[in-house]
Amino acid sequence: MTEKFAESDHFMNRELSWLDFNYRVLEEARDKENPLLERLKFLAITASNMDEFFMVRVASLKKMISVDYKKPDAAGMTPREQLHAINDKTHQMTEKQYNTWNRTLFKLLTDHQINLRKIHQLNAKQQEFIKHYFEQEIYPVVTPMAVDSARPFPLIVNTSLNIAALIYKEGEPKKKEFTTIQVPTIFPRVVKLPDAPNDFILLEEIIEHYLERFFIGYKIKETACYRIMRNMDMDVVEQDASDLLKEIEEQLKKRERSTVIRLEVEAEISKHLSKRLVKALKVDEDEIYRIKGPLDLTFLGKLASQVEGHHALFYPPFKPYQAVQLQATNLFELIRKQDVFLHHPYDSFQTVVDFIRQAADDPDVLAIKMTLYRVSGDSPIIRYLGEAAENGKQVTVLLEVKARFDEENNIHWAQELEKTGCHVIYGLIGLKTHCKLTLVVRREADGIRRYMHMGTGNYNDITARFYTDMGLLTADAEMGIDASNIFNMISGYSEPPVFHQLIIAPHWLRSELVARIKQEAQLARRGKTAIIKMKMNSLSDTEMIQTLYEASQSGVKIELLIRGICCLRAGIKGLSENITVHSIVGRLLEHSRIYYFGAGGENLLYLSSADLMHRNLNRRVELLFPIQDEEIKERIMTEFDQMFADNVKTRILREDGTYHKLDKRGKQQISSQQRFMEAAEKKSETEAIEQKSKSRVFIPMKQEKDGE
Repeated sequence: MTEKFAESDHFMNRELSWLDFNYRVLEEARDKENPLLERLKFLAITASNMDEFFMVRVASLKKMISVDYKKPDAAGMTPREQLHAINDKTHQMTEKQYNTWNRTLFKLLTDHQINLRKIHQLNAKQQEFIKHYFEQEIYPVVTPMAVDSARPFPLIVNTSLNIAALIYKEGEPKKKEFTTIQVPTIFPRVVKLPDAPNDFILLEEIIEHYLERFFIGYKIKETACYRIMRNMDMDVVEQDASDLLKEIEEQLKKRERSTVIRLEVEAEISKHLSKRLVKALKVDEDEIYRIKGPLDLTFLGKLASQVEGHHALFYPPFKPYQAVQLQATNLFELIRKQDVFLHHPYDSFQTVVDFIRQAADDPDVLAIKMTLYRVSGDSPIIRYLGEAAENGKQVTVLLEVKARFDEENNIHWAQELEKTGCHVIYGLIGLKTHCKLTLVVRREADGIRRYMHMGTGNYNDITARFYTDMGLLTADAEMGIDASNIFNMISGYSEPPVFHQLIIAPHWLRSELVARIKQEAQLARRGKTAIIKMKMNSLSDTEMIQTLYEASQSGVKIELLIRGICCLRAGIKGLSENITVHSIVGRLLEHSRIYYFGAGGENLLYLSSADLMHRNLNRRVELLFPIQDEEIKERIMTEFDQMFADNVKTRILREDGTYHKLDKRGKQQISSQQRFMEAAEKKSETEAIEQKSKSRVFIPMKQEKDGE
């Protein structure tokens, strides 16, 4: 008989689950098996992650509380209860982050003669250097801001580092004045010192040391660094925005003055100085984080990148594999013959860039249509799209300007593309376009043919080096028709009643996956083998979780690879005992989405841009596309199984909602990412040897006969 549960007991809270993920990243910073400077980078990532979490998720909860929204989430927690739980957990995490830095990583750096110095630790040459650097570079730029009856508290920029100070006139120590200085972002925060290969000092240390230079006739009573975080979520009323671009630009300006939701201060700050900041910034006690060390640990990534030598303290370099046939051929001829599968970064992203480049140059290409969500700061894809338009091709780009924290970058690129003659769509009202789709229309001897690239990740040549994503290049005719219809829907008012192969959200993706899960449940109830394997970044959608629970209760074996948020509770008898959840956190960021269903031997396999979150299924344009080639299907599922067998970088979700590393004692260690990198490098080496041997084929000369 099925055990009964209160419904809220079936779910984990989304925000707390995300914090659990960030703890897993923090574990990598604490893992002695990781190279030291990579551990620094992991710690920097936890800080960056936390910033974004506060600016969006915590800000959203505060907004709910401000309008007295009390409806609980699926886990039974009201916004206020969630916020209290988050505050408890994030204060604990902050303490653990700084314990990791102060007690472990800082000391290990010193052991390797990598030194983050204080002023009193500098030798004479270094003292002279910082004096000159301050006078010639910093002093002309920095502006102290006094606060008194005539000068109100200035606008403090989101996530900027600032120095608060109490000063007094010489001879009048009791009359203290307040002032604040923003540490300028135009200078590197980590300053490399002379006279030692790896001696550094933080910019704020130099400014604090020479602070009296800004206040002639005054003395410094106290200084303390502080940093704020603001609500950076945007409220774009798209239905009322006749010009979406202008509306977003206005929202970006408003964000600069939005509510402060977190204040970080040095732990040694006095009560008097702390009160001045709290009053001016209007923060509550639980929004104050007293930091035992340098504020904003994201600087550790920059520190690691400046270290000279010490190659052994980094991961060994990795070069992605690019098959010779993908480098030396017309990609359209190859794709016409066969589908091409790419698993980044093990397979080089250069193939995708080459696909766009060849389309831009090919005289037979008539049109290129593409969706872009996040691109790099100097994107070759943007450049080639511009060249395609200049070459007279019809180029249509949907560049999603609502991509969070990339709004300004995307607005810039949208405007640049328009200058070259591309037709740019800025997004759809009420939806974010998150699908990764490129359509190339080409005139060939036998008529018009469509070529496509579909992927699970962004068209970003930088993140493609350390995000794991999957993509497919195909000339499948039915998919081509579907792709054309998708772009017609995006750019106009067309809504085709039938799609042949491709499945999109918000229209059909949810119902398709629910139907496939229920089909497996029916097979299990009839006593047949039933299996579901899925990989995604996050699982939080209530309906999808309930449908998976029903499948588990029917006897379906369910294997889930979920890197981040997981609101499903695994392994509970009578509810989810047939569901196993693994999370891989390692050198590369797991980002691909795979959805596999046994389907009674049909072995249906899809890749997708979508996670199983309410926003992806209901409020975004997402793409689910089938893998039909049997060899590609076999490769993907083999790689899924290798990932699921990982026992080095995997944490398994327990019944109580906690994550634990697998016990490797007496077992062969399996790191899936490492194995995939080694396999890619081996393929590159094998092809290089083959190419070399072909170029050295010995052809004997014909021996001449006497007299000839």
